This record gives sequence, structure tokens and C-alpha cells, in this order.
Amino acid sequence: MAGSNLRVLVVGAGIAGLAVARTLRLAGFRPEVTERSSGTGAPEIGLYLPGNAERALREIGLDGPVRPLGQVIRTQRFLDLRGRELCEVDLDKLWSGVGECRALPRSDLHRVLLSGAGGEVRYDTEVRALDLHRDAVTVTFGDGRQAEYDLVVGADGGRSAVRALAALGGLARPAGQVVYRSVVTGGPPLTDWTGLLGERAAFVAVPMGAGRLHCYADEVASAPPADPLARVRELFGGYGGPVPAILDAMEQVQVTRTDEVELGQWSRGRVVLVGDAAHATAPTLAEGAAMALEDALVLARSLCRSMTVPEALDSYESRRRPRIKWVLDRTRDRDRTRDVPPPLRDPLLRNRGNRIFQEHYRLLVDPA
Repeated sequence: MAGSNLRVLVVGAGIAGLAVARTLRLAGFRPEVTERSSGTGAPEIGLYLPGNAERALREIGLDGPVRPLGQVIRTQRFLDLRGRELCEVDLDKLWSGVGECRALPRSDLHRVLLSGAGGEVRYDTEVRALDLHRDAVTVTFGDGRQAEYDLVVGADGGRSAVRALAALGGLARPAGQVVYRSVVTGGPPLTDWTGLLGERAAFVAVPMGAGRLHCYADEVASAPPADPLARVRELFGGYGGPVPAILDAMEQVQVTRTDEVELGQWSRGRVVLVGDAAHATAPTLAEGAAMALEDALVLARSLCRSMTVPEALDSYESRRRPRIKWVLDRTRDRDRTRDVPPPLRDPLLRNRGNRIFQEHYRLLVDPA
């Protein structure tokens, strides 16, 4: 398909949207990118990237700019709530030949992708309506302006407006978890991904370099609390290991409800969804960014190899669905361990935890 002649709109300038813009430009397309937010003022959070995320960055030529950022993580350590060892996973071995695991501020990865995407992002631009024709999509923007495109890519997250406007699915479904995130400086020195597993709750800390820790915690709950910092200190105050020192240094906490998006189809006409807009899951496996990067790669390849847009979208979805289902199923498997009482779960993890946790990523070691 002739890349430069295809009119493409990418809706969303997060990781998924910028990755799509990058892969399409590398393939000879010239996409437009819009973003409904102002693009400024987002609070800082950390990000942990498994090895398949680095492989995807390498394939789009952005592993070099990412390599100096954050910190390479070589070991995952799982502890009980008192801080006693349950098991550990050798990440270099698990992702051998694929890529390094890395923790870094999300804003650092976003800056690399924004630079790599090329072209200009139109911020404060809302998509108000989509009129789907056989060979095009008419887009109505928030200011009343209209434009016609051969392809619209919805990369606007779990609460995607494109998904709703294209009648591809309704609201995201609550997964029954509340997630807390914080970037902590001045906490205890850590070199490994360190997770403490409690009863229906877990606390994870990952070093990002420069004395910073990416902290992620979750609990089984239906709604975020009014005071997330107080709730984190209450919920994890009895944990051992590095947690007490981290809580002492913690100043701000962001809280969100975890949602899932599971759709019968990812495209309709010439509108297609990528990333969380198509398949959001709980962040338990830390595969959200990696899946978005892989989506972008496969979509660009499908467009290059197909004769028509509908053929390309069918190819993209059929290629990606088995992998996404694997991530969703493994995420649910791991989350179900919260419902197992620690007296039963902890001995199992001491004996078989390494094998269990490695198995969660087995399919993802292979290329997308």
C-alpha cells in the first residue's frame, strides 16, 4: 500500500499513539496526531519495561535514546509481607536474546517517543464525531472543524472516545483493584525489582537510578480512597523489608481504579484501536507499554503488506489477538493469587515461584 498517499489520523499522544506515529513514519506514511489534553502538567510516575518492550524499541530505532535512562533491572525478588524471601527470577536469563528490563520515569520514555514520532502533535484537540463511510472516515473535531481520512487509529487509552464513537464497545469494566503509584526519592537503596505479597494486596518497589524508586501497590477494592497516601500507609504499615523506609520517604501518591477492556472486535470500517483502547488490563505483568509498542509495529507491517486498509486491519487484529489474550489470561492468573491465603500461597511460591512467574512471560519471549 502506498504509504505517503494514505491519510491517517492517530488519536492520542501517549505511548501507544506516539509509537504508532513512529512506526508509520518509518514505513513511509505521514500521520497526523491529535491529543485531547494540553500535554502538560501530568504528575510523574514510574514505568517498568520488560525485555520485550526493549526489543520493540530496538525495532523502531529508539532503544539508543532510551538506554541511558533509568536503571536496568536484572532480578525480580518476591517476598512475603514480613520481607522474607519467597522466590526470585533471573531476568537476564528469562529475556536472554530479547532485551534488558528497565525502570524509568514514564515522562522520559514519552519524550523519546515524542521526538521519534516526528511531525507535530495537535494538543487540546477533541474528536467529537466519526462518520464512517466505505472508503473513508469523516472526523468532526471539538472546534467544529471536519476532515476526511483513509484510516483513524484510536490510541486514546482505556477510556477511549474513538472506541465509543466507532461503536466498538462501551465503558471499560472495573477489574476489582485499586492501584497506587508514587515516585520516591531518599528511600532505601535497592538494586532489584522487589515485591512484597500480602493478603489481597501487594507492594512493589523498583529502582530507577539517581536515588529514585518507582513504587506500585494495589489492593482488592472497588473504589479509590479519599486520601491515598494515608491509605497506603495504613494498608502497608505492617509490611517488612524495605517498605517502612519507603513509606517514611513517600510524599505523594496517585490512585486509580484498575479497568479492563475486552472487545469482540478492534476495528470497524476504517477505524482501528491500539493499546489500552483495544485491550487494557490490570498492570500486574507490566506489559501495557510493551503491548502498545508491539501493536504499533504489527499495524505498520500489516498496512505495508496489504493491498487495502480493511485487509490490513484484519491482518493486524488476527496477529495480535492471541498474544493479547495470553497477557490478559496470565494477568488474571497472577491476580488470583491474591485470593489464596498466604499460609497456602507462600510455601507454593518458595517451591515453584520461579517457574510460575517465568511461565507468565513464556509466549512473550517470541517476537510479536
